Amino acid sequence: MDFDISLAKVPSLGRRIGALLYDSTLLLGVLILALMLVVIPYGLLTGTTPDGHPVSLLLMRLYLLGIIGGFYVFFWSRGGQTLGMRAWRFRVIRDDGTNLSGRDALRRLGWATLSLAPAGIGLWWSLIDRDGLAWHDRRSRTRLVMLQRQSATTTGGTPRRSGGSTASADT
Repeated sequence: MDFDISLAKVPSLGRRIGALLYDSTLLLGVLILALMLVVIPYGLLTGTTPDGHPVSLLLMRLYLLGIIGGFYVFFWSRGGQTLGMRAWRFRVIRDDGTNLSGRDALRRLGWATLSLAPAGIGLWWSLIDRDGLAWHDRRSRTRLVMLQRQSATTTGGTPRRSGGSTASADT
């Protein structure tokens, strides 16, 4: 789905942080499950836990970082929204208004990691940026856009299922 960028509003810093917190809660559950899928078999086979060996601990940390990265790349490249972004009614698109490819999502993830590492300064930048973009939005050539609130009913009063969302010019 393509968007007219000139009409789209950018979500506020509060919405961005809200979605990050929402996603962090979901991601915690995913990480616990991913950890169980490795730690339990590892313990059964070796009789120890992975934190007992420096190499296995390093591999475990890399595995979990891969799960986190995969979470964001999967959702951004498949519909442009994580669950937190859906709850806060925004999505990520390319600067030209098209959906992100896997490569675009990886680029965004890389820049977001660098942008958020120094105390989140790249995210705070969105408060003073002329377009409300964070550093990683600019560098990855992507942006967040607000979505219109969907009406629960049609004019006939029967519930309507929305098939998709559009960029908002008035939210």
